[in-house]
Amino acid sequence: MMHTLHGFLIFSLLTCLGLNALGSEIINGKNAIDKRMLYMASVQNKEGKHICGGFLISEDLVVTAAHCDPSNPTSVVLGTHNLKKVDDKTMRYTVKRCKNQSYKNVSSGNDIMLLKLTKKARLSKRVQLIKLPKPNNKKVLRKCQVAGWGHTSTGGENVDALRVVDVPFINLDICKREWKSIGVALPDNVICAGGYDTTKGFCQGDSGGPLVCNGEAVGVVSFNMRRNCDYPNIPNIYTDISKYLQLIKDVRNKKTC
Repeated sequence: MMHTLHGFLIFSLLTCLGLNALGSEIINGKNAIDKRMLYMASVQNKEGKHICGGFLISEDLVVTAAHCDPSNPTSVVLGTHNLKKVDDKTMRYTVKRCKNQSYKNVSSGNDIMLLKLTKKARLSKRVQLIKLPKPNNKKVLRKCQVAGWGHTSTGGENVDALRVVDVPFINLDICKREWKSIGVALPDNVICAGGYDTTKGFCQGDSGGPLVCNGEAVGVVSFNMRRNCDYPNIPNIYTDISKYLQLIKDVRNKKTC
C-alpha cells in the first residue's frame, strides 16, 4: 500500500511538473529598476508571445530552460523591461535552439537550453551581458535574486513589466530532504532558493530566467511544487549552471547549433 502511494505521489508530481514548467514568475516581488538586469531576455514563440525567460551571456547566446523547447521558441526580445514596449526592428532577435540531449524531464535535472542568435546583439545602455560562475565555484551564496514576467500568484495573470524578488539560498541537503518528503529524489545538478521558509519565490510565467547571486547567473529557473506558489512550502529548484560550463563553451565555439 505504501509503495503504491509513493508511486502515485511521484507520478502526480511529475505530471504537474511537466505542465508547470513553462515559465516561472515572481511572488511577492516588485518591479525591476529600469536600468538594472539589462541581461534579461523574453523568449517568445512565432506569434510573438512570451513563453519563458532567459538571459544574455554573450552577444549571440541566450540561456533558458530545456523544458521551454516544446513551446517552440523562435525569437528573443532584449533591451526592455516592459513587454508592451517592444520594437521588433531593434529588440527582437531570431534564434536557433541548441537542444540539450541529456535533458529528459525537470525532476531529472539537465534543464538548460542555449539559444543561438542568428545575428549578434548590439550591446548598449539597454542591453548588457551577465557573468557566469567559474568552475568549482565555492562562493558562499546567501541572498540571491530571481526575475521574470508572468503570474504573481497561483493561477494568476501574466504581467508586462519585469518583476524581481530577493530569495534566500537553501542548502542542498535540506532541499533534498524536503523534496524527498513528497516523494521526489532531486539530482545533484540543481540549486535551491526561495519558496521554503519564506513567502518569496517564482511561479508560472518565466522559467529559464536566471538566479543571480553575487552578480553572477548561478542558476536557471526550473520548477516548483505542483504549480503551488503559495509560499512557504517546498524549495524552488534551479539548474546549477556551474555544472554546464563546458556545454556552454562548446556551443559558444560553434557558428550554429
